[in-house]
Amino acid sequence: MILVIDAGNTNIVFALYRDEEMIGEWRTQTETRRTADDYAVWLSQLLQLTEVPTKLSQISGAIIATVVPELLFPLTQLCRRYLRTQPMVVGESALTIPVKALIDRPEELGADRLVNAVAAHLRYPGPLLVVDFGTATTFDLIDRNGNYCGGVIAPGINLSLHALYQAAAKLPRVAIRQTEKVIATSTIGAMQSGIFWGYVGLIEGLISRIRREQNEQLPVVATGGLAPLFAKATEFDYIDTNLTLFGLYEIYKINRESLPFKK
Repeated sequence: MILVIDAGNTNIVFALYRDEEMIGEWRTQTETRRTADDYAVWLSQLLQLTEVPTKLSQISGAIIATVVPELLFPLTQLCRRYLRTQPMVVGESALTIPVKALIDRPEELGADRLVNAVAAHLRYPGPLLVVDFGTATTFDLIDRNGNYCGGVIAPGINLSLHALYQAAAKLPRVAIRQTEKVIATSTIGAMQSGIFWGYVGLIEGLISRIRREQNEQLPVVATGGLAPLFAKATEFDYIDTNLTLFGLYEIYKINRESLPFKK
C-alpha cells in the first residue's frame, strides 16, 4: 500500500492506494506546529476505519507534494519513523517527472501544479486547461505532450471571503452558495451573490481569454473541493476532485524502482 500526501496552504490530504485503487482519503487543516507524532496518532486511528483496517507498518511507500516548506520535515519524519520508508518528494532532483515545465523559472512552479499536469495528461486528451480551486484559484495550460506551459494565479474564493469579512466591520461571515438571482435584497444574500457569481465571471472570463490567446477551444479540467459547486453554474469538460492525488500516485509508480525509496 502506498501513502500519498498533498500538503497545501489550507489542508493536508492523505490518501491510501492499494493495487491502483484509492481505499481511503483523509484531510486535516494545515498547521505547521504539528509534529510527526501528531500525524502518526491521527492517521493510525483513521486507517482503522478503512474497509480493511490497516496499520501504518503495512504501508510500503510514500510520496509527498507540498507548497508549504515548513511541513516537509514533520511529514518526512512521519514516513521515516512510522512507515519505515524514505518518502519521495516532488521537486527533488532524484525524482523522474514525465513532463517539462516550459516557463521562465521552472523552480518556482508549485509542486501541486506540476503534479496536476502529470495527472491531467494521463487522464485526458490534450492540450487542455486545468482549473484548481485551492487556497488560490489557478489556471494551468498543458500542451498535447503533457508539458506545463504557464498559467494564472487568482485569490481563492475562501481567501476572498475571509478578506471581505476581515476588512469590512459590518459584514458577517457567510457560507459559499449559489444564489438564485444575482441581485439580492439582503446583506448576506448580496455577499453570497458577489462571491459566487463574481467567481463564475472570473472563471468564465479567464477561460475565454486564454482560449482566444491560444487560438484553441481548450477542454477544461476542474479540480479541488469547490469544483463540483461551480460546475453547476458554468461549463467544465471534466470534474476530477482527486486529480492531484492520482498524479502523485502515478509519479510514485514511475519512480518506485529507484533504490533510495525502497522499504
